[in-house]
Amino acid sequence: MRNPPIILASTSRYRRELLARLGIDFEVAAPGVDETPLPGEAPRATALRLAEAKARAVAVERPGALVIGSDQVAECDGEAIGKPGTHERAVAQLARLAGRTVVFHTGVALVNAATGSARVVCVDVASTYRQLTGREIERYLRREQPYDCAGSVRSEGLGAALFERIVNDDPSALVGLPLIALARMLRDEGVDVLDDGGA
Repeated sequence: MRNPPIILASTSRYRRELLARLGIDFEVAAPGVDETPLPGEAPRATALRLAEAKARAVAVERPGALVIGSDQVAECDGEAIGKPGTHERAVAQLARLAGRTVVFHTGVALVNAATGSARVVCVDVASTYRQLTGREIERYLRREQPYDCAGSVRSEGLGAALFERIVNDDPSALVGLPLIALARMLRDEGVDVLDDGGA
């Protein structure tokens, strides 16, 4: 039996590249969701809420599909750490985070548009930045330019050199889409990524 269409509710190239690693056919759709945190909302709760909201926004338009939504919020000492956007902000962000631990909360949701049911989990990755000199920060930013990455770090690239240690159960979660959790959720919906018959 043919699997239902699988849609990634995201315009992130990082998530698209990660999902492609599972070797399944999928489409991409922009969810058009306001990603502003709610007043007093904890970073982890924001990641979970937005992951499901993104998936549901696309599921409404695609009945019968399995829709994947994901969102990541970085947190340090209870405060959300966003994407720097500019070189100057990235310098300040890395100087502040040096020697500290940042928890990257990555929410992932799988919505079955046919039934309306949703599977939603959050995978946390504790990442401790090492002490960094101003020169190291400048050299890193000039080479990697991670201005669209939370915490100014592109962990799948040169950003790995910024860390002292990373503690997690799913390496792909730090990049933005927890593939171990997602593969399990897809299996629960009858889609086995190891099946050659695939989607």
